Amino acid sequence: AHLRAHLKGMNDASSLHVACPACGTTNRVPSARLGHDPVCGRCGGPLLDGHPVELSDDNFDRVVERSDLPVVVDFWAPWCGPCLQMAPQFERAAGSLKGRALLVKVNSDDNPRTASREHRLIQRYRKRETPR
Repeated sequence: AHLRAHLKGMNDASSLHVACPACGTTNRVPSARLGHDPVCGRCGGPLLDGHPVELSDDNFDRVVERSDLPVVVDFWAPWCGPCLQMAPQFERAAGSLKGRALLVKVNSDDNPRTASREHRLIQRYRKRETPR
């Protein structure tokens, strides 16, 4: 009965959905545990380990749309000097925002479908884009 009451009391304020970048499973993570290295209940992969998550054409929409946390996306390219200069700061930000935001990276060269939408996403959310 105590467990039922606890589960019944769980709502959006006490837990958030976080999509696993490895297997795509949507995990419900108690808010109090977001900063404690939660893992996927299906595959055991890290959900919020304090490092940016590499996303691809195959998992970008699933992870971003199924996660309740704010998402910060770094569209980057290996030839982009400013992108490479910003990478260490983005890594530090992922650690600083662990459990409060999901920081993801998308290699624009390797993920053309997602990168082709970069400009529309930037216009929608008013962010800066990878230099051309």
